[in-house]
Amino acid sequence: MRAYRSLRVIGALATVAALVVLFPGSPLRGAVEDTLPMAAPEEVGMSSERLQRVSALMQRNIDQDLLSGTVTLIARHGKVVYLKAQGSNHKEVSDTMATDDIFVIMSMTKPIVSTALMMLYEEGHFRLDDPISRWLPSYASQTVHRTIGGRAISEPAARAVTVRHVLSHTSGLSTRRFGQGARPATLAESIDQASDMPLAFHPGDEWQYGASTDFVAILVEKISGRNLRDFLQERIFEPLGMSDTYYNVPDAKAGRIAAVYRPSGPDNTIELFRAPGPDQPTQFFGGQAGLHSTAADYFRFHQMILNGGELDGVRLLSPRTVNLMISNHVGDKLVYVRGPGYGFGLGYGVVMDPGQATDHLSPGSFLWGGAWGTVAWVDPVEDILGILMMQITSYRHLTVRQDFSTVASQAIIETNRHNPPTVLGYERRY
Repeated sequence: MRAYRSLRVIGALATVAALVVLFPGSPLRGAVEDTLPMAAPEEVGMSSERLQRVSALMQRNIDQDLLSGTVTLIARHGKVVYLKAQGSNHKEVSDTMATDDIFVIMSMTKPIVSTALMMLYEEGHFRLDDPISRWLPSYASQTVHRTIGGRAISEPAARAVTVRHVLSHTSGLSTRRFGQGARPATLAESIDQASDMPLAFHPGDEWQYGASTDFVAILVEKISGRNLRDFLQERIFEPLGMSDTYYNVPDAKAGRIAAVYRPSGPDNTIELFRAPGPDQPTQFFGGQAGLHSTAADYFRFHQMILNGGELDGVRLLSPRTVNLMISNHVGDKLVYVRGPGYGFGLGYGVVMDPGQATDHLSPGSFLWGGAWGTVAWVDPVEDILGILMMQITSYRHLTVRQDFSTVASQAIIETNRHNPPTVLGYERRY
């Protein structure tokens, strides 16, 4: 594992003299950059000088020992104008972070899996308001447990759980939590074992973050007849050239996996939570989490979405379907993991009110993050996207994710507001 990273460093040193600066103050060009559509910031209405505030923000958090390392990417008008690795992949062994390092993206798995189901939607396999019991018969008669006046009651669900409910986190569904070593071996086992669990509320009545995307994942499997890993590989990853996105990272690439840290002590400085290295191979291909990826791969996925479902001549979705996904489907229900100012679509949080939202993005922007610190956002009004990769088990004491959208957006010096965006969702009245 260490041999791979040593060879990579030696190779980089051997070729450093041949590297060129893409634009003033930018990171040097390397192998990852050679695979991406790069441009100088000024070519797309951004400031090279102002983009250095992104570097400064990340470095402050690293210097304060709040983060070990980061990889950040910013793209506008389909061109990557900023890609930089800072800090350490594994600071205990002084292993420098690299732009092609691989991160556990946790809940950033959700938009990818939701896209997979919407691809099947486009093929006419279902309607959004079809009940999931059509494919999962054991979920046909659900009950709801509620507390009224201090008294627990159980009652039949007022309506069936639908595909829209699981895509928008309004299903009330949950899966069982298992102790160490007791987790079901496959997604199908997990869904089967949870069929007798009561709903947290009547479907559609509330927004609750949790297990819903595992039900999105099992629907992909039931409808397509393929396991989720194979479906994603054949229908999304290979067509988009996402060559470093996996549930099970190959051993040959394990040396590129970033270490995971956790805050410790009164000052929240970090300590090692999980060293880099291969996990035990899994057959549990979940929708809530599970994927590993890189900044470059996640750029390809989100540039496809921003383009209205197409990248480099490969079309996965139509613009109308993308608009449906990034529209608010939950009314004024509080998307509490983001806070006021956000709605939720079919796999994405959506900025509804920039005056309340904590991300400095335009109305109609969409985004999601992962429990270990990763985050990605897309602002279709300004035709810009940003990706931040880091690995920390809790970041409630940090504002670096929100600050990232601020320092990226302030580097825009030519607004795109006079140009109609490719995708921007629909206004839905309730």
